[in-house]
Amino acid sequence: MKIFFDSSAFVKRYVNETGSEQVVEICQKADALALSIICLPEIISTLCRLVREGKLSEEEYEQLKTAILTDLEDIEICDITPYVMLRVISCLENNTLRAMDAIHLGSAIVYGADQFVSSDQKQIQAAQATGLTVVKV
Repeated sequence: MKIFFDSSAFVKRYVNETGSEQVVEICQKADALALSIICLPEIISTLCRLVREGKLSEEEYEQLKTAILTDLEDIEICDITPYVMLRVISCLENNTLRAMDAIHLGSAIVYGADQFVSSDQKQIQAAQATGLTVVKV
């Protein structure tokens, strides 16, 4: 099964919060995992915010960053191609989405994901409207 994660869901693989166990289970059962190219900077941004807020130490940040970079070696990264951009534009025109959320969604559509995993309700609704099978974490 081809699974596509948006950042809000994939970060749960590294930061313990509601849905983390479910994300780990999904990852273990997947035949293939995919992320948009914007996922890494979004996750790093989240981890940096947690360091600034004192919820994550510098050492924990470095450990998580190393784990993420190692995991990315086995994950398909979807580039932002002209075809992805056409899907992104369509998602924006037909849904109430932020641009980055539309990029995840457009990437998942072009990738041909069997499941789209997210924790963002507006993105989930938009994904369902496009016909994607959605898993909410």
